Amino acid sequence: MNELLLDPARDASEGGREPAQASFSDEANPLGLNGIEFIEYATSRPQALGHVLEMMGFRPVARHRSREVLLYRQGGLNIVVNAHPVADREADAADEPPAISAIALRVRDARAAYRHVLERGGWEAPTHPEAMELNIPAIHGVGGSRLHFVDRYREFSIYDVDFVPIPAVERQPPALAGLHVFGIVQYIGRGRSADWIAFYRELFGTTVIPDEERFGILPAGTLLRAPALDATNGFLLQLVEPRGTDGDAGGERLQRIGLGAPDVLAAVQALRARGIEFVETAATHSGQRGALTKTYLGSVVFELVHSPAR
Repeated sequence: MNELLLDPARDASEGGREPAQASFSDEANPLGLNGIEFIEYATSRPQALGHVLEMMGFRPVARHRSREVLLYRQGGLNIVVNAHPVADREADAADEPPAISAIALRVRDARAAYRHVLERGGWEAPTHPEAMELNIPAIHGVGGSRLHFVDRYREFSIYDVDFVPIPAVERQPPALAGLHVFGIVQYIGRGRSADWIAFYRELFGTTVIPDEERFGILPAGTLLRAPALDATNGFLLQLVEPRGTDGDAGGERLQRIGLGAPDVLAAVQALRARGIEFVETAATHSGQRGALTKTYLGSVVFELVHSPAR
């Protein structure tokens, strides 16, 4: 995808677009990034996915006003389950496993951030809000996913407009065992690391983490650190190419969510008590550095990584 996105000679005025605002001159954090607002799954099996999320400690807290979309939450983690019909889905979409279809990034100014990435080669992803719904700008990400930009996440949030709270449900359920967003794992094509490193660096200001600095129990690939206005809201991206003779089965995609835990083994124990199973092999097993859940519904897997409480 992104071999066409990073053209430094591209005219900033192309298509009548305005230059990036002067307030975005911070080279270390050009978008004013401040963490992840939500991660969205697209699925034709929302109840089955919801069951997995509830075992992971999430709770359904709100329904979208006009779409078949549910908001699940625990602590500062928001997961959107989107079962709304999509016009271009194939007839056999009902058999497809759930997929991470979007990430919403918190930014200082969504409109300015959107213009900033468009000027640097991001591909506009059209949105189709209904009446009285927010228009949340987005660009295309890996594998047909979308990267949204959200600046309403403090006292007044996007959920106050587009979602209706579920009655008698706690709006802010606490995080199980201190779980929080740690990062996202992205599978990429063979030999594509340099392309994706350049994509995220140019558009979002990410930096490569040295190879000697590793996290969790699945350290393969390249780690990128996203800047954040508040250090506690930072997150990592892990780019993983196929290894050895492995093919590119499944293509490039957002593959799994990394959850930080101040005490991984305590989190594993709490999740096991809720029915979650973990991979326990000689090569991959739960420890204080990290743990990996088994794969649910053909694609849904969570990785736990040791990370201080937030």
